[in-house]
Amino acid sequence: MSSKNATRKRGSKAVAQARGAGGNRVAVIAGVVVVAVLAAVVVGAVIFSGKKEAEETRTIGIPVVSAGVSGVPAVLEEQTGTVVVGKADAKATIDVYEDFLCPICGTFEAQNDKQIDEALSAGTLKVRYHIVNLLDSKSKPAGYSLLSANAALSVAKNSPEKFADFHASLFGAQPQEGGAGYTADQLVALGKDLQVGGTYEQDVRGGTFNEIVKTAYRTAGSDPALQRTQGSQTYFGTPTVASGGKLVDISKSTWLTDLIG
Repeated sequence: MSSKNATRKRGSKAVAQARGAGGNRVAVIAGVVVVAVLAAVVVGAVIFSGKKEAEETRTIGIPVVSAGVSGVPAVLEEQTGTVVVGKADAKATIDVYEDFLCPICGTFEAQNDKQIDEALSAGTLKVRYHIVNLLDSKSKPAGYSLLSANAALSVAKNSPEKFADFHASLFGAQPQEGGAGYTADQLVALGKDLQVGGTYEQDVRGGTFNEIVKTAYRTAGSDPALQRTQGSQTYFGTPTVASGGKLVDISKSTWLTDLIG
């Protein structure tokens, strides 16, 4: 009798445990469903936010930024796509390789543009700007790096005195890497705001300097003097600053004063 009671007790306990386990499973499943729903909401919000930011980038006007450079000549070397800013007899010359989408280039400009502009205005520095399309695939849609570089070269050709302001404007309100870049319409509008003349609009919409920009990037990317080393790898990146055929260590706060004295 006691054995049967013990068996019944064990059976009742097992049923209770089974029921409890089932309840736990329901609770776990319900919890997973709630988490999944919340995750979907978060992902949806992020996607919506990203689309909203992209739409805003494609529709807002590009704010005009006035560079602190006055009376400094700018010349486009059409064969190489190099924009030369500064006096011919400047004490120091630097080659600056940039991409208008490159966030580190934006940081470089924010940290150094005032000193560079002052040295240009003083006649102690000449800058050879090489605007490349390194990050052409990193905008949505792809192609902003090339579009903006082509536009910059057109400014240098048509209204060279406006190049510094155009350059400062694109870095002053720089699109995010991985997001939407400015459109041709926005770049055309910026040119009008800056009173860029000549064939600027046709150049922007027609990609007049696209092949020159691409060739300049390939040339820079294969130039041994512009390569950096990281471990066993060598690579070309932006921003890159060179002087006298050698890379300049722009991580040093005194790099420019070291060059011009």
